[in-house]
Amino acid sequence: MTIRQKFLKAVYPVFMWLNKMNGGEQSMLSNSKASPAVPFYSLEDTANSGQEFDFASLKGKKVLLVNTASDCGFTGQYDDLEKLHQKYQGKLVVLGFPSNDFKEQEKGSDEEIAEFCKINFGVTFPLMKKSTVKKGTTQNKIFKWLSDPQQNGWNKRQAVWNFSKYLVDENGKLVNYFGPAISPMDEMVLKAIEGDRYTDDTDEMDFADKAY
Repeated sequence: MTIRQKFLKAVYPVFMWLNKMNGGEQSMLSNSKASPAVPFYSLEDTANSGQEFDFASLKGKKVLLVNTASDCGFTGQYDDLEKLHQKYQGKLVVLGFPSNDFKEQEKGSDEEIAEFCKINFGVTFPLMKKSTVKKGTTQNKIFKWLSDPQQNGWNKRQAVWNFSKYLVDENGKLVNYFGPAISPMDEMVLKAIEGDRYTDDTDEMDFADKAY
């Protein structure tokens, strides 16, 4: 862990508090009616280890998909993502998608990323190979699905920064987007995982684009 990473980990609680007080990117989108045009379970990706990861294996479980980075103010969320993974084992799968899209905050190789996450945050949930999550010709096809309403049925919000979060229910329906400044252990996220929806239609809370 670099000096910068140690500093970011130490000040993470204060960083999250300041973002909340200053109106950081705390948007939440929800959906309960729209179904995907392209089945979630038809998707595939490549795991950090190089093995193919078939999303059909996720049937019957909720899935939280998060674009991650090792050198970001939100990197401390790895701790909370692992807590979610442990808390809801058998009910929820957390998937991390390392990306260097935002201010080059994930420069390591797949091997270095896996080691960093395991040693510093005890991460045991699956990580995918590093990829591009922002829209464009090289966008990861999973994040293409998550941000394309013609595929997922309703949502066009792409990842705006590291640790944007998307929740898919046990039937393969995209039901929530949570902004980077919303902690994985926030009450909104926990209620969504436990099946407590906020609205019957697609809804959006306050949104603000900021760089962290």
